[in-house]
Amino acid sequence: MPDATALDAVETTDAVPSLVQRDPRPSPQRLLDDLVPPPHFAAASFDTYRPDPSQPTQADAVAALRDRAGRWSGAKGSKGARGGGLAKLFGRGGVGGGAAKEGIYLDGGFGVGKTHLLTSLFHAVDSPTAPAAYGTFVEYTNLAGALGFRQAVEALSAKRLVCIDEFELDDPGDTVLMSRLLRELSDAGTALAATSNTLPDALGEGRFAAEDFLREIQAVASRFDVYRVDGEDYRHRGLPAPPEPATDAEVRERAAQRLASGEGVVLDSFDALLGHLATVHPSRYGALLDGVTAVHWTGVRPVSDQSVALRLVVLGDRMYDRDLPLVASGAPLDQLFPDELMNGGYRKKYARAVSRLTALAREGSQG
Repeated sequence: MPDATALDAVETTDAVPSLVQRDPRPSPQRLLDDLVPPPHFAAASFDTYRPDPSQPTQADAVAALRDRAGRWSGAKGSKGARGGGLAKLFGRGGVGGGAAKEGIYLDGGFGVGKTHLLTSLFHAVDSPTAPAAYGTFVEYTNLAGALGFRQAVEALSAKRLVCIDEFELDDPGDTVLMSRLLRELSDAGTALAATSNTLPDALGEGRFAAEDFLREIQAVASRFDVYRVDGEDYRHRGLPAPPEPATDAEVRERAAQRLASGEGVVLDSFDALLGHLATVHPSRYGALLDGVTAVHWTGVRPVSDQSVALRLVVLGDRMYDRDLPLVASGAPLDQLFPDELMNGGYRKKYARAVSRLTALAREGSQG
């Protein structure tokens, strides 16, 4: 197997830039400024979401979020902007009875439009009097690491709404951190909205001894009303099979053509890229892609090391956020993660990554 740390394995030319040449150092303020929906969802709204008529839970989720947007579209403490336990239970599908909780949680498989709905909620609420923040789970944990927990709480508690996409509890430390963060934001009157592929009382399942952290997990679950969003992955609904991998020569040729046309192209050997990702904190993967409009990989192979695979998942998410077409040679992308990973505790993360990278590769094959 090639040495994933050998940067001299870069299969590129002097004319084509690569990601392994980049070492971004975004400031803490940049991390705060980036807490907005990614370009892929910049224009998302409830009106542009198309519920599947055969999946009534999708329409239910839209109705529930519209209702919450109406309640939260105002400064903290203003009439009609009462979040959390002061509001009455809304819509259909909420878990439990009585007063609504301070958060709403969308659970469902990947590709059913949960991120579209969450960004739609952000756009419906965000205003000068009711500012909102939007980020993935890992972006919030990274923010707390970059700013310090107390400073992160102070920055986020100034928001009317905090949206958390792809809520995951990857280790016990994150469990405690996120539970404490949510508690303090809720106590400050900040509304919470989250999406995940895992119900909140099952977070951490299959990844660590959840029973040791049951109190923290239950604390997270107790803060959300849960809505299930059913359906199939829209990225592949009625579309052809994933494109066949290109050859190394074809990848290089496509990269050179795009570069000649003025695009922000990067071309990397897959193994060299994996080695470089180990030297860049995942909080900087977005900055790593600044100015990039198309991504090219040579020598894609299955990734069996969990740490390496999880870094690749984060990079794939940031690429998808930015709608970056992907052209790749080597193993097909649906073989990127072997069975032991696809059947393990992070299986939903890997399935989402394959879905998103396949969609980007389909775009790359058409360019």
